[in-house]
Order: sequence, then C-alpha cells, then structure tokens
Amino acid sequence: MNDIIAAALDAALSSGASYADARIVDSSREEVRVSSGVVDAVERSDSFGLGVRAICNGAWGFASSRLVTADEAARVAREAVAIAKASARVAGPAIQLSPITPQHGSWTGPCAVDPFTVPLEDKIALLVATDAALRAQPEVTVTQSQLGFYREHKWFGSTEGSRLEQSFIESGAGYTVFAVGGGEVVTRSYPTSHGGGWEQAGWEFIEGLDLVGNAPRVAREAALLLEAPFVEAGTRDLIIDGSQVALQVHESVGHPTELDRVLGEEAAFAGTSFVTLDDVGSLTYGSTHVTVTADATVAGSLGSFGWDDEGVPAQRDYIVREGLLTGLQTSRESAGVLGRTSNGCMRADGWNRIPLIRMTTISLEPGTWDFDELLADTPGGLYIETNNSWSIDDKRLNFQFACEVGWEIENGELGRMVKTPNYTGISPQFWGSCDAVCSRDHWRVWGLPNCGKGEPIQVAHVAHGASPARFRDVQVGVGR
Repeated sequence: MNDIIAAALDAALSSGASYADARIVDSSREEVRVSSGVVDAVERSDSFGLGVRAICNGAWGFASSRLVTADEAARVAREAVAIAKASARVAGPAIQLSPITPQHGSWTGPCAVDPFTVPLEDKIALLVATDAALRAQPEVTVTQSQLGFYREHKWFGSTEGSRLEQSFIESGAGYTVFAVGGGEVVTRSYPTSHGGGWEQAGWEFIEGLDLVGNAPRVAREAALLLEAPFVEAGTRDLIIDGSQVALQVHESVGHPTELDRVLGEEAAFAGTSFVTLDDVGSLTYGSTHVTVTADATVAGSLGSFGWDDEGVPAQRDYIVREGLLTGLQTSRESAGVLGRTSNGCMRADGWNRIPLIRMTTISLEPGTWDFDELLADTPGGLYIETNNSWSIDDKRLNFQFACEVGWEIENGELGRMVKTPNYTGISPQFWGSCDAVCSRDHWRVWGLPNCGKGEPIQVAHVAHGASPARFRDVQVGVGR
C-alpha cells in the first residue's frame, strides 16, 4: 500500500500541490437483527478505496476512487490538484496547516475474538434466545434486538513524510421492548437506547453484556411502566444515569465545541454553535464539578485511534476544566485561529469522504461520589435512566430530553417509578447546576456509532465517558 500512496503523493507534487495526503481504507460491516421472534435482517457490506487531499494555490481539492492501484492513485491525485486549482479561483483566505512532526508507525485496537469469525448461526441463536426471554413477559408485544460489527484497516501518507497504518474492530448489541396496555405504548432498552452498547472490542464484549440474563428485568420494567404515572411539571433535583449524561455531553458540549461549527463553516445536521472564539478561556460552561475532556487514547472507545485522518497523534485535551471553557475540537487548518496546534479531531467516513472535525471520546470526567451516597444525600428529586428522545436548537443552547424511566427520590431512597420523565434547560445554566458527579467506579464509556455531520452526510463513530451526576432545580414534566 505504501507504494500506491507514494504514487499519489508524487503525482500531486508534480502537478503543483504544496501539500497532499492519501488514505487507503478497507472496511467491513455486519448487522443481524431479530424482531418479535423473526430474523428480519442479515446484512454485510465491504468497502475498499483511496482518497487524496491536495492543497494548491492555497485551496483544497479532494478526489477518490474504488480502484487501488498506483496508476489510479496518480490519476486521482492529479484530479485532486485540478479541483484545488479551480477552488483557488474563488477569493478566500489561503489554507494554512498547523505544524506537526512527520509520523511513522502502526496501531491496532483491542480485540480478543474477531466477531467476523463467529458463525452467523451463533449470532442468530443469541438474538433468538434473547427475544424469547423478552417476550416471556405478557405485556411485551414487540421486540427489536440487534448485533453489529465494524472492521477498518487504513493506510495514510503525506507529502510531509508521514507513513501510518492502523486497524480496529468494533462490536455492538442491544434491544428495545415495547409494552402495550391501557391505550399506551412504552419502551425499555438495554444496555441503552438507539442501537445498544458499543465498544472497540471483539465478540467478548457481546458475551459480557449478558443479553439473555438481563432480558427478564428489562421486560418487567417495561410492564411496570404501563402503570407508572408521568412526572408532574415543576423543578426537581435530578440524578441522571451515565448513558443519558453521555448523550447530554454529546449534544450540549461535544457538537457546540467543534471549531468548524464555532467558525460558522459547518451547520449541516447539528447546526452551528452558541460558543464564540472569545469564549475560550472566559466562558463559564458549568460548575466547578464539570470537567470535559477530548481523549482519543481511551482504551476500547469508539473515539480512540493512533492518529486522526490528518496524521495527528491521538491525544487528551481539556475542553472544559472545572467549569471554564478552555479548548475546542480542532483540525490542522482551524487550530491556528486559537494560536494552537491541532488536537487531532479530523476523521472521515471512509475513503471517499474528506475529513471533518469529529468528536473523539468527549467525556465528563468522574467525580468522587459513590452512587448510593449521592442518592442518600438527595432528600427529594428524580433518578432517570436511558434516553427516549431529544431535541436541541441549531445553536446547541436550548434543549429538551426525555428518558425511558425514572424513580422518585424520597428521603435519599428510590421510590415510585415514573414513565418517560423529561427535562429542559439552557446548556451553560444546566451544566452550572451540576453539584455532584459519581466516581470512576461508576464511570463507563458509551459508544455512539452513528453521529451524523456534513453534506453529504458522514457518519462518525464517537464515544462519551460518563457516570451518574446530580443537577439541581431542573425544569421537568415539560408539555404535560
């Protein structure tokens, strides 16, 4: 592959490029789904190709091809340069890349058992057994369960001298049940909603979820939700579980701190941002209990790698530190506006897409509380779990989230179950109301394999570390 990359880079330079990089990406996806006792999908796809970026006359050009040969790589590179020359005819600031030392090496993510070697019959049998355990609860009438796997191997080279190779495997699984009764439909999911749990790992991750063993509890909770009341409107103290805190981080910290959104260069699918460049170092984003990091070195996270798609090494950086906005997610092109070098957040959805600024592992760092101690320290309020729905404006400022289930907190103990508890807030004020975060013993990285951004859309695999956290005086029961 290095010879093919070299052919691309040589052709780009000889065509007039001042900089070029080339990526070859070989990827595979597999998904198996069972719905209400029926196998309704077994899907497998493979993708292999190369993409070349080039800067010429201060502008970008990009081209790609599914043919991975030296001659084709040279042709694609010349096409990328031609596009850059055409783009340069439009007035605009010349592209300036922040410096990096040329990188060399290889990196492989963790995986004990390659899930692509596990027989399809075993995967279907696991989901069918899970489905049967879920539907043993009479109130559960519809079930959806799935397994998913992703494998990627890629090679990178640049005219600055970098030569890199890296590979990883991701595995995911989960289910959602629908209980029907009294004219209502309620949902309950495991280990979380919207596709289940995902890690950079192999089949051992699937076995560790114990899908069948957790099914009776999840189905029983769905049945109980049918009889549970809604939350009355008002303000309550909330303890939010790690999976929902992770989504809160994604929507109200992750997206608005992507520098391309801050600069107004990107708005597709998630809006721009309420954050400005002047806010870095001055904006109070949350309370002193709120520290958020961008860390591409977390083992087993969907947001981890050896180098991003510009060849910048994986690193850990602070976005919010004890409540103060201290950084943004950057690329080599954009980092200069902050007077910094890139913190390695550029990734592309495959060989035929140009990299964008994408979240890595954007995490709320753990605090010091044990969950039972935090609960005991809360005289009244709600404990809520598992996202049901979300809505946030295109500046990522005003939001409303709903969870699948909650429990009232009375005198430091969990009490009556409530259904579909929702809450609303304004991002900095909400994070400012956080007065406690549980410890690393309760901290878990939640993988998200379907973060959309860009036009045409690109899907990134990102992740968020979070543990349960408490927020004071939050508006709940919205719209009831």
